[in-house]
Amino acid sequence: IQAAWNLKTRALTEMVYVDEIDMDQEGIAEVILDENAIAQVARPGTSLKLPGTSQGGGPSPAVRPVTQSGRPLTGFVRPSTQGGRPSTMEQAIRTPRTALSARPITSASGGYVRPGTASMITNPDGPFINLSRLNLTKYAQKPKLAKALFEYIFHHENDVKNALDLAALATEYAQFKDWWWKVQIGKCYYRLGLYREAEKQFKSALKQQDMVDTILYLAKVYLRLDQPVTALNLFKQGLERFPGEVTLICGIARIYEETNNISLAAEYYKDVLKQDNTHVEAIACIGSNHFYSDQPEIALRFYRRLLQMGVYNCQLFNNLGLCCFYAQQYDMTLSSFERALFLAENEEETADVWYNLGHVAVGIGDLNLAYQCFKLTLVNNNDYAEAYNNLAVLEMRKGHTEQARALLQTASSLAPHMYEPHFNVAILSEKVGDLQKSYTAAQKSEEAFPGHVDTQQLIKQLKEHFAML
Repeated sequence: IQAAWNLKTRALTEMVYVDEIDMDQEGIAEVILDENAIAQVARPGTSLKLPGTSQGGGPSPAVRPVTQSGRPLTGFVRPSTQGGRPSTMEQAIRTPRTALSARPITSASGGYVRPGTASMITNPDGPFINLSRLNLTKYAQKPKLAKALFEYIFHHENDVKNALDLAALATEYAQFKDWWWKVQIGKCYYRLGLYREAEKQFKSALKQQDMVDTILYLAKVYLRLDQPVTALNLFKQGLERFPGEVTLICGIARIYEETNNISLAAEYYKDVLKQDNTHVEAIACIGSNHFYSDQPEIALRFYRRLLQMGVYNCQLFNNLGLCCFYAQQYDMTLSSFERALFLAENEEETADVWYNLGHVAVGIGDLNLAYQCFKLTLVNNNDYAEAYNNLAVLEMRKGHTEQARALLQTASSLAPHMYEPHFNVAILSEKVGDLQKSYTAAQKSEEAFPGHVDTQQLIKQLKEHFAML
């Protein structure tokens, strides 16, 4: 797993830098009969789709940037949240037959070999195993061969249908007493989007054999069903049976982090480090938390620890540069960013580094350098909403109102979840006398960040203007 920490900082000047359901009867019946249906309005702290409702008092967007779903930027990019797993059975069935090609496998060797050995024929240009000719019933009766064959079909060929057929035949042959096959059937159901069926298989497997992996798979099912509280209880029950298990503690920390309960998440990440002091994800997330808690010196210690462990990538040097700058260790700031630019593997990473260099330039007062850095950010990533917003602020300082307005409109359309572009549009419109547009933009800013005091004051002033008119 590759760590990736995009710490997008923010600075403040005159303007803010960036840093009910109407169903018919058929629809109601469909929801009642759908086992995978999720409640439309969740109770506070019980949903990953509405993390802003957490009871833990998460960080505000003014302190810590948030994603479009409302979650704070974490210190670690996780495959489970980044991977594009199919969410419905239709999508899963339409996935390619193999991991190497989207074309279905074809074979012209059937006329030359006996049907019994046709499936095992290999040639340099063809597939290793011709799945369309496999006699799954025969291989299901050979447990050792069946397990290896299942893993090849499931992981390499990505053919969930054939893998599920083989697992079903094998578990039937084992008289439903082999927990391993139940776990594999659950994995196939999970891939197909049949989460309730997967839950039943994992629970049945846990009754036969208590395994950490099965607990983790079952927790993934609950998270996909948007039941983080159930997943938390499952992890805590697992810790009673497997005390000190790092993966279970880390799972609890991730859930708390995704529901905006950052303080509890940090405590569990510290518990992870007590068990495994080389756990990259825990070190990265604790460092990120300290950075956004105005403790760059402490965050610097955690990132230096990662450097000592051998983590050597663009994201780490990017964060080292930010921590050095805010900890006033200016001698190391630019060299860290130079190393980050050298190690950047794609244009998105390069854009993040140039964006943060723009904030360093704002911090030292060199606005011309900041302008160039934000321009270079957009050269590398044309969808960088924060850079558009900050360029608009710089254009406004130069008196270029129309350019600033165009940049802010671009930023607000690219990232409607950020409050800064909406607030800046409100300020700009209020200055030029367009009070109606200013009020509309201020309402959008308040919707994105209800606790922003400046937005509330602006709305109050505009209401007074309207009352006078």
